Amino acid sequence: MRDLTEATATEAVVGQLAGCDNPRLKQVMASLVRHLHAFVRDIEPTDAEWLAAIRFLTATGKMCDDTRQEFILLSDTLGVSTLIELINNRKSPGATETSVLGPFYVEGAPDLPMGASIIRNDATPELRVHGRVHDATGKPIAGAMLDVWQTAPNGMYDVQDPNQPVMNLRGKFTTGADGAYEFLTILPTPYPIPHDGPVGALLTATGRHPWRPAHLHFIVTAPGYRSLTTALYFEDDPYVDSDAVFGVKDALVVRPLPRDGADGLRVCYDFGLERKG
Repeated sequence: MRDLTEATATEAVVGQLAGCDNPRLKQVMASLVRHLHAFVRDIEPTDAEWLAAIRFLTATGKMCDDTRQEFILLSDTLGVSTLIELINNRKSPGATETSVLGPFYVEGAPDLPMGASIIRNDATPELRVHGRVHDATGKPIAGAMLDVWQTAPNGMYDVQDPNQPVMNLRGKFTTGADGAYEFLTILPTPYPIPHDGPVGALLTATGRHPWRPAHLHFIVTAPGYRSLTTALYFEDDPYVDSDAVFGVKDALVVRPLPRDGADGLRVCYDFGLERKG
C-alpha cells in the first residue's frame, strides 16, 4: 500500500476488505468505496470543501434526538428514501403504491373503534376517511390494522409541539369481515419539513423550498400480507408537484368530496395488500 496514486488508491482500499467474513457487508463496503472515490474524482473537492462536508454531516448527527431524525430528513430530501422504497416495494397488480415513512412516525398510537376521531383536542372533525382493505384480487381482508397519523393545522406533529395532546391525530383501526375502515379527522394542510438545521440550510443553498403537500400517513398491516407504508395526497394542493421529499405518486392523489348528509368532506380510498412469499 505504499506510494498510492490516484489510479491505485481505490483498489488498495477495496483490497483491505479481503478479510471480511460477511459477504453482504463486503459487497456493500466495496461498492461504497468505489462510488465514493469516483465521486471525489469527479468533483475534485478542495480540502476546505471536504472539511465543510464533514462538518455538515457532524451537524446533521448533532441535530438528531428521540423525536427528530435529521439523517432521515437528509435521505428524504435527496430522494434516497423514495428510491429505496421503490426498490423494496416493486408492486404487483392490485397492490397499493407505497410512499415515504417520514421522520415523525411513532409507535404506540391508541387502538380506536371504527369510525372514531383521531383528534385529541377540541378541534371539530372536518374530514371522514373511509374505504376497504383488500388483497390483490379485491377480496376484503379482515383483521387488517391501519396505523394513521398526520400534522395539526400549524404544520406540526404532536411530538414536535408541546401544546398538542400526546398522540394527537394518531390512531389505529382494525377491519372487520368486510375489510372496511373509517375514521374522522381534520383536513391536513401543507407544511414545511423542519428547516432550522443543516438539511434546511442545504435546501436554501440549492434554491429549493422545504414544503410538503398536505397528506395523511398510513401503515397497513395484516397477517400473511406484506406491510404497506403509504400516504394520501390532495389534488389541488400547491405543492403536490414539488414535494420536498419526493413522496407523491399519481395513484395516491385524491380529491375530497362533500359528505353525504353531513357537513365537511370525505375521502374514500381502498388499500390493496400483497401476500407474503
